Amino acid sequence: MKNKIFVVEDDPNIRDIVTAYLKKEGYEVTTVDNAEEAWQMTRDSQPDMWILDIMLPGMDGYELCKKIRQESEVPIIIISAKDDEVDKIIGLELGSDDYLTKPFSPRELVARVKRIFKRVDVSLNSVTKINNELQLGELIIDTVDRRVFWGTKEVEVTAKEFDMLIIFIKNQNRAFAREELLALIWGDDYFGSDRAIDDLIKRLRKKLDKLPIETVWGYGYRMRSEIEESQ
Repeated sequence: MKNKIFVVEDDPNIRDIVTAYLKKEGYEVTTVDNAEEAWQMTRDSQPDMWILDIMLPGMDGYELCKKIRQESEVPIIIISAKDDEVDKIIGLELGSDDYLTKPFSPRELVARVKRIFKRVDVSLNSVTKINNELQLGELIIDTVDRRVFWGTKEVEVTAKEFDMLIIFIKNQNRAFAREELLALIWGDDYFGSDRAIDDLIKRLRKKLDKLPIETVWGYGYRMRSEIEESQ
């Protein structure tokens, strides 16, 4: 089955070039020139990946990224003429998986799309347990459907938050440097600062407040094997 990609870009030249390169690689591509219409489209169809421009008429790409993350963990690549580090950090903190600055090579975009899809596939198949679940106390991770539960309550997490949970639960009590977590989660070509890791940890602690993730000062983080049970 072809992976379906939604491309949201108001520049027709960039939109056509991106579409041509993605279709050549066998992807199913749907294009739209504004965020409002793109968001409405999700009522009828859900993509396997979003490619978003930031500077769009009406709702901008950041707002659309935020809305997508509130509903889904589908991968998001931001493409933008904004090349300041703060803009990239904002995009990552809103939950995007990658940020590509214009002008960019269409081949580089395709390579990043392939890398993200490959990473998602590996994450889906890298861990096998009874019933395809990992469990630590009341934390239950369904590695096939990529769902997270605390007891009987499902907890919504993004793709990056899920990947970090998998790393921690497979390596309990091991300390990870921030740089190592960046490489494991984003890949070796990550362009931003390690603030992205701190932000992921902050979000996980907010969603799973009893999760035993410890700060290793001046180094990174670890997750203990003992977990506090609910009262």
